Amino acid sequence: MYKHLKICIIGNGIHSKRIQKILSKKKLNFFIYKPHSKKNFKKENLNVLKRYNVFFIISPNHTHFHYIKSLHKYGYIFCEKPPANNEIELNKLSKINSKKIYYNFNFRFSKIAKILSDSNKYNLGKLVHANIVSCKSIAFKKDYKFNPRSSMKTCPKGVLEMVAIHWIDLFYYLFNVTKVNKPCLLNLSKFGNSFDNSNVTLEINKKFLVYIFCSYTTPLINKKIFIYENGVVEQDEKFIKIKGPALNYDSKKFLKPPNIIKKFNISDKVDYSESLKKSVDYFFTKVVNKKIFSKKNNLMVLSINKLII
Repeated sequence: MYKHLKICIIGNGIHSKRIQKILSKKKLNFFIYKPHSKKNFKKENLNVLKRYNVFFIISPNHTHFHYIKSLHKYGYIFCEKPPANNEIELNKLSKINSKKIYYNFNFRFSKIAKILSDSNKYNLGKLVHANIVSCKSIAFKKDYKFNPRSSMKTCPKGVLEMVAIHWIDLFYYLFNVTKVNKPCLLNLSKFGNSFDNSNVTLEINKKFLVYIFCSYTTPLINKKIFIYENGVVEQDEKFIKIKGPALNYDSKKFLKPPNIIKKFNISDKVDYSESLKKSVDYFFTKVVNKKIFSKKNNLMVLSINKLII
């Protein structure tokens, strides 16, 4: 099934190693191309890569467009988000034939996404509010200054384009986002000059708000709460809980918090890892069957990319 595939992975960082692990479990052979320089990557001779027909672009964000532009004519592309770092790149990207380009927003394949899309199954009613908190204090480590996400040159919007963008995409994918308010961005770490804190507010159906707070300078916290008319979905570092109904009474007929309807013993880390594997599986389904990717979906990705520039 995979014999005709010649796979090249561009980049060899932490996330690239996740992809390498997934491909290795599929018993796929691949070549790892390490960009020679963060500054002079545009001067690299990429002729050696033209022999491949499947490319995984897992390099620093500011290099994504360069590799898409250089390689999209030679095969399928799996590109990490965001594909463009500025408006010039974004405008040029919109003119590139994207039929064989897949942008990885793997939260769409997560367990939490599945639960939210199946909310009617649990009689939760309409979503009326959501609050996303995703934090870890990596920006206070001294070696953070060597991380591409710490620099304005390589990652101009910092944690917004690294983490928050996943949640923005998921809400666009599942709900009718009618407005994205201007993000509030801060830099607090002395080990980098890019933004390590991000606050974003979305409007859904012009009626209610979603708050997304992501940080590299606060303690490890991963808590998400989705409040519906008749219940609640909660995700933390260890579990996903579905609670309901809203009208839940104690023995004295006073309202009490809703009961747990369903509890999934899945950590946010496992949910992320499994969603990444499913995203890669989806990509290969298209590649093996020589199918194209949705133009509508890719236009959505570009519109989300534009929001963070």
